[in-house]
Amino acid sequence: MENKLKSVLSGAGFYVLLGVCLVLAAVSGCYLLFGQSQEEEPAPQKAVSAPTQDLYVPAPKPEPKPEPEPEETAEASAPAVVEIVPTMPETDPAPVMAEPPRLVVEPLKGEVLAAFSMDQLVYSPTLADWRTHDGVDISAKPGATVLAASAGTVTSVEDHPLMGTTVVIEHQGGYTTTYSNLQGKPTVSPGELVTAGQIIGAVGTTAAAEAAQSPHLHFSVALDGEAVDPNEFLKG
Repeated sequence: MENKLKSVLSGAGFYVLLGVCLVLAAVSGCYLLFGQSQEEEPAPQKAVSAPTQDLYVPAPKPEPKPEPEPEETAEASAPAVVEIVPTMPETDPAPVMAEPPRLVVEPLKGEVLAAFSMDQLVYSPTLADWRTHDGVDISAKPGATVLAASAGTVTSVEDHPLMGTTVVIEHQGGYTTTYSNLQGKPTVSPGELVTAGQIIGAVGTTAAAEAAQSPHLHFSVALDGEAVDPNEFLKG
């Protein structure tokens, strides 16, 4: 027995035994260290709930709802626009002036050689045919003065190829008077204002279409461009 123990301690067995002892010592140290710390850690305590008491908790009062603000209309928000109309001072109306009566005179006194005829044809001794006659032919000596039948404005003075020297005057109411077979140079010009009875020229022999007749004034009247009887105009 002693010999076996010596053989074990004297050889490799010594080192094996030393290692086992070290392992045991390490395991014992760990147990003592960690085991004691676990034992010393106090057990967790259970929370003790406080005794409940019957307490009266008043219900919360409802908060008052804010009243909706009234929506401002466009008319309320926009400032009112007041249109200021300037007042004009009262003035007396312009007095209505009465128009003076239209004065009509005969352009020439004398015998009527050819009357007004627009409904029936009359014979022309110069042209040797039958045709209408838009005026009156008043016989007079060459150089006899011719008067404006009414106040108006001279619209034209021309040398007509058939009716010779001719003066046209425009009057109020849409009337125009025409004076033909005058001498070559009348005493009025276009655009001139004339009065009733004013001299506008003299009787001549310039109308080729009436050359076969004795010297005379060819006088015609139109209303709005339509030929009318000169006698009706002179009566007005």
